[in-house]
Amino acid sequence: MLIIGICGGTGSGKTTVVNKILEILPSDHVVILSQDSYYKDNSHISPEERKSINFDHPNSIEFDLLFDHINELKKGNSIRKPIYSYITCTRDSTTIPVQSKEVILIEGILLFSDERIRNICNVKVFVDAPSDERLLRVIRRDHIERGRTVEQTLERYIETVKPMHEQFIEPTKRYADLIVPLGGENTVAINILASTIRQKLGLKKDQDINSIFH
Repeated sequence: MLIIGICGGTGSGKTTVVNKILEILPSDHVVILSQDSYYKDNSHISPEERKSINFDHPNSIEFDLLFDHINELKKGNSIRKPIYSYITCTRDSTTIPVQSKEVILIEGILLFSDERIRNICNVKVFVDAPSDERLLRVIRRDHIERGRTVEQTLERYIETVKPMHEQFIEPTKRYADLIVPLGGENTVAINILASTIRQKLGLKKDQDINSIFH
């Protein structure tokens, strides 16, 4: 089994890199776990209090559950992945069944801040991007997916996103096996990542990556 961790700041292009990896690997043999699914449930506090939640601090993530789920998948067992809503800041009462597969792909901004998660990953990738580019992507995403105004996004960026990135995310770059500048646009880094995946899976350079799963 191969466990790949993808980390990087908010808006750095992690999703694009994940999609590029899915182009390399057969998707029906890959499990994707997003750190976002493991935000702690906040149904016990008022909607007003939820507005002040710092989603960029490691304490907002239930890393114990994420680590347990990775271990269960590693053992070949299935899990029930949580469903988290950014709109209500709560977890859904239902979960998503996930079966164990040959490759586990985990992504999230705070992934490498947890030592257990770092140690269980066979390949650790940090997706890097300039702060102004990340901010522009966050503004677009927050408006489309989360209904936030530009003013709300900028206020959150200044108060939590930027300082938390500098304190908890940027320092974890040193744990990465591969740093991908410019996200999925960096084809050279993506090709290096593909070679790394091939090596970890024990594939020869000219061997079809699909052959390992058949």
